[in-house]
Amino acid sequence: MLAVSGAVPVGPGWALEFKWDGVRAVSTTGSHQTRLWARNGNDVTRSYPELEVLADLLDGRRAVLDGEIVVLGPDGRPRFDLLQRRMHVHGPPETLMRSTPVAYFVFDLLHLDGRSLVDQPYQRRKELLGELGLDRAAAHVRVPPYYLDVDGRHLVDIARAHGLEGVVAKRVASRYEPGRRSPAWVKTALMTTQEVLIGGWKPGEGRRAGTIGSLLLGACDDDGRLVYLGHVGTGFTDRMLHELAARLAPLRCESSPFDESVPREHARHARWVRPSLVGEVEYRTLTADGRLRHASWRGLRADKDPAEVAVSQIRLPR
Repeated sequence: MLAVSGAVPVGPGWALEFKWDGVRAVSTTGSHQTRLWARNGNDVTRSYPELEVLADLLDGRRAVLDGEIVVLGPDGRPRFDLLQRRMHVHGPPETLMRSTPVAYFVFDLLHLDGRSLVDQPYQRRKELLGELGLDRAAAHVRVPPYYLDVDGRHLVDIARAHGLEGVVAKRVASRYEPGRRSPAWVKTALMTTQEVLIGGWKPGEGRRAGTIGSLLLGACDDDGRLVYLGHVGTGFTDRMLHELAARLAPLRCESSPFDESVPREHARHARWVRPSLVGEVEYRTLTADGRLRHASWRGLRADKDPAEVAVSQIRLPR
């Protein structure tokens, strides 16, 4: 179940949660085994061995949980840049797990002991989730609080003061709607991000000579055409640039994959690639022709399907 974007709802009948800056994952447990699934259906269990503790916490009970995988920084806030170190590593070494441990913030319970709970109201699912006692392994599994009968605007202010990503409001009486972006969940983000497809890159200069200088970005319109969204040349670490170069090399193609003309200054010296890699950028505003302005790279999103990256998702910053 996915949320729509919008202003935080005001009035009764809503519960509020903080929005965590990580990657969405559904987990299944049973017979003392844990499996983790990304939003695109990929099995990511081997990437996060720490979370196998879920099955032990449930003592063999069969359950389906929904939550967010995060990496917490020294100040206790989720850090997406640190999570990038783990997202593409299958079977991480002990040294990486010690330096960059993940935590699973569980916010919903969908099945328990063979019984589906998706038709149960949100508040009942939350009560049953709380009874599981998953916080016994607080280092790697947490059940974050939710808030009833509070002014959502106040919670937004708290999120802003603590550098969190935003809040999600959920109707207390709502069922869980698998696979649907439902108005029963409303996300209010404090930073504006956009999923993008990489359609090309330009070589760097100066300190970046011999590597990537900027990426050329796009998204699909309602007709499936790849629309040019602009370029991004900031926000990269050396590790990101090395990984991007390796991932983009086998995708090279001879001509532009965009279904519209790319501005000459951006197309000059461009290296075109098949648009199969999904990334995420943060941006300040949009130009009059719908291009991302002052964009900064956040990282690749292996958990997202390229077919989901749509122009219709783009919104003006709040």
